[in-house]
Amino acid sequence: MPRVPTLKISKSSLLNLAMIAALIAVAVVGQRFSPLLLPKADVTGIAAPGCDLQRQACAATFGEGGRLQLSITPRPIPYLQPLRIEVSVSGVEARKVEVDFAGASMNMGYNRSQLVASPGGAYRGETSLPVCVSGSMTWVATVIVETERQRIAVPFRFDTGR
Repeated sequence: MPRVPTLKISKSSLLNLAMIAALIAVAVVGQRFSPLLLPKADVTGIAAPGCDLQRQACAATFGEGGRLQLSITPRPIPYLQPLRIEVSVSGVEARKVEVDFAGASMNMGYNRSQLVASPGGAYRGETSLPVCVSGSMTWVATVIVETERQRIAVPFRFDTGR
């Protein structure tokens, strides 16, 4: 009876194939879910120049007649303590409002809070900021407003730890 050749695959070849498959899976999942982490805005708003979130609420305009105001308390804004966030929106019908906190010059991880609708166009929530090892940090709090047809992003910059 003729002998049938067998295919021998080494353990290292199997490990290499498994690693390649894992990298492809990570790339596909990352590409699929990247809009959740880094949403693209259809409209970008502009914060009022000179406004300091450490001292007061700040307003911004976007689109044609859209306006929002962001307030973070307590002031000055501390690390590792509960922060109350309030966003009021006018000029658009918001379906969802979130605030994303990111370090301006250092990756501080995912820190996004979805706010809950309150009467009068206000959205409220709580979060806290992680401690920065450098002691001071410039933050970008981006308010993300989703409507039926568009996503609006309004960045506000502020400093902590100074």
